[in-house]
Amino acid sequence: MLYSRQVIARGSHIVEQNLSLAEAVASRPLEVSKMEFPRDDAIEKQNDARLQQGGEFALVNPGAGWGAKRWPAERYGEVARRLAEDGLKSLINFGPGEEPLMKAVESASAGAAKGIACSLTELIALTRHARIFIGGDTGPMHLASALGVPVVAIFGPTNPARNGPFGTRSIVLRSPISPTTHSRSAQPDPGMMEISADEVLAAARKLLGSVHG
Repeated sequence: MLYSRQVIARGSHIVEQNLSLAEAVASRPLEVSKMEFPRDDAIEKQNDARLQQGGEFALVNPGAGWGAKRWPAERYGEVARRLAEDGLKSLINFGPGEEPLMKAVESASAGAAKGIACSLTELIALTRHARIFIGGDTGPMHLASALGVPVVAIFGPTNPARNGPFGTRSIVLRSPISPTTHSRSAQPDPGMMEISADEVLAAARKLLGSVHG
């Protein structure tokens, strides 16, 4: 009741909505500027040395804030295995407590994917070099988008029109049976279970082809 002015946010994506609020404060049109992330020279050199012998890679992120947003680890592994047949290995980003999830992806990939634990600064350095990012509605997905890395986004109960990848080449996969809810259910979203490894692989190959083109 203490507000003197009400602003109705415009746009469907949260970035657009927040920008429209900033425009109201600035009293002028604003554009989405390119994101600038901190660059630690020591970390960048360490990361370059780590990747020098490995070649190009896809960055896979099987974790998520809650269970309903997690696509099965075994399917991530299958996608990684088949990308390796195309000549592209995969690195698996995982956080504290997600070691079993990472190991499940490694196992399903038949050696095509390898887990890599990163600090936030290291993850920024690593993501800069990824050919493609594959994962759900997570912070690392938004980081990849902000860094201009092509993204295959696998969505379940959250709305990709509001929370999807922004500002980069992307393909969002979501089943029409997925509800739009922010309830933090630990159970997998049935709609996400409808998304096959074939669909994710096809989306990744399409984006990788567009990079070459």
